[in-house]
Amino acid sequence: MEDATGSRIYYSGLELFPGQKSGLQELDQSVFDGTKLGPGEVETFEFQPPGSDLTYLAAAHTVTVGGETFGALVVAKPRTELRSRWLVLFGRLGLAFLAGLLVAAGLVWYLSRRLTKPVLALSRAADQVAEGRYDAEVPEARSSDEIGHLTDRFREMTEKLADSQRRERNFLMIVSHELRTPVTAIRGHVEALSEGLADDPEAREASLEVIRAETERLARLVRDVLDLARMEADQFTLEEDEVELRRLLEQAYQSFTEEARRRGIDYACSLGADPVIQTDGDRLLQVISNLLDNAFAWTPDGGRIALELAAENGTIAVTVSDSGPGIGPIERERIFRPFWSRAGDGTGLGLPIARELAHALGGELALDSELGKGSRFELRLPAARAVRDRQRRILRRGSAGSRKPRKPAGQSR
Repeated sequence: MEDATGSRIYYSGLELFPGQKSGLQELDQSVFDGTKLGPGEVETFEFQPPGSDLTYLAAAHTVTVGGETFGALVVAKPRTELRSRWLVLFGRLGLAFLAGLLVAAGLVWYLSRRLTKPVLALSRAADQVAEGRYDAEVPEARSSDEIGHLTDRFREMTEKLADSQRRERNFLMIVSHELRTPVTAIRGHVEALSEGLADDPEAREASLEVIRAETERLARLVRDVLDLARMEADQFTLEEDEVELRRLLEQAYQSFTEEARRRGIDYACSLGADPVIQTDGDRLLQVISNLLDNAFAWTPDGGRIALELAAENGTIAVTVSDSGPGIGPIERERIFRPFWSRAGDGTGLGLPIARELAHALGGELALDSELGKGSRFELRLPAARAVRDRQRRILRRGSAGSRKPRKPAGQSR
């Protein structure tokens, strides 16, 4: 054992086997007396063996037989050797600590790069957006943490800003086109009248009629744009009257009978109820007129258009259906965006204004359509607004039942 561990083993105390040698080196009791240890005790001490200049560090443990302590076994090792072992241990601990620092530094560098790289990319993209470049490249979110969430929200913001910019450009192009056409017509007829080119009374009356129609077209465009802006800014006000919905729908229906006859369209009106509601008759008529105008814009000659009125389950429903080409799933939401037109002509304000007005009137506008089978728009109004006591109904002069219909706001599909 001494050769294996490099330690020296001593015995201090009474003879274990009287008259026989144990083979252990005897430690002088003047150095250490093992008989003074209690059972199971351990004691450490230093000593210098005779004839040696080395100081040993020793640990003694009692030897007990039959409950009596005879002495102690002492394991000793030179202090210098223990010190060298400690130095080796400290050296290894130092190397391990240094390696740990290097690993920790590497992890900190990696994590900092992983965190700061997307943040720096977002910062560059934000600078581009601030300069008005909404097509800035936004990095893909590689995680679901706060940075990934911020990246997704920032990308959505830039896409909406880019879409808003495109809509603004489209609006300017559409409005400039819509304004240029009537202005050109008005200018031409005014010049013709001022130069005396339209001396004939009929020609002069025709020119004045064109000027009147084009002026109304300009006024309608300006009114639609202002209405939409007010509705989006929550600055839109409504006037309430008691409105006979049946008479209002008959009025809207009559406004398109001539176009239906001219184009050979099967134009039907089915009024299965006669409710009286408290609402803004002019705005309600505008919604229905816009829906009918949209239906006539997309229904081919010889097609079918139906206007229906029904009241059931606490809801009043006004339906406009057509046999046009229908609307695909992708375009069902786009047609309600201002200035978006599937055909590329018209202001694209009719259906957006109709839906905003429907919400302002306390109802909703629903769409059911299938490609190749036509479309069905349904205006739903709460029946709670209906006036129950028809004997108390007072139709004011100029209310919706007798007002002239508003001009349609323009194609949207």
